[in-house]
Amino acid sequence: MDTQVTTEFKILSPATDVFEAFVDPGEIGRFWFSSSSERWEQGKTVTLKYDEFEAEGTINVLEVEKNRKVVFLWGYEDDDVREVTITLKELDNTSTIIEVIESGFIEDDPQIVNKMIGQKGGWVYTLTCLKGYLENGVTNLRASILK
Repeated sequence: MDTQVTTEFKILSPATDVFEAFVDPGEIGRFWFSSSSERWEQGKTVTLKYDEFEAEGTINVLEVEKNRKVVFLWGYEDDDVREVTITLKELDNTSTIIEVIESGFIEDDPQIVNKMIGQKGGWVYTLTCLKGYLENGVTNLRASILK
């Protein structure tokens, strides 16, 4: 069984804007988490908050390649640590393909299918919010899905 989830989106924005939306604490709250404790840099442990759900968690940033890639680990709070790789492929100065791969799902976990479906849906939603933000300035989609 392939124990990773892959999601790809085309965003009509340069790779530098897409990259900054993730790594800049002032940007991430406009489409994804409520806040980020600091800029995402290799070797950092960053605290992310979701005020709407009274949730908080950490990520460990493993790799950052400016305007190209971010790799981090998350899931410590549930003892279900997975690796996320966000890759940016700039097509021209106005559009970027963003690919998110989340890997490390445990094959013999009886909930693996539900977890993978949930994460796939979560990434589709997150990238939809990012697209709305970067292409149209929409900042009120974040945290709208309740179930």
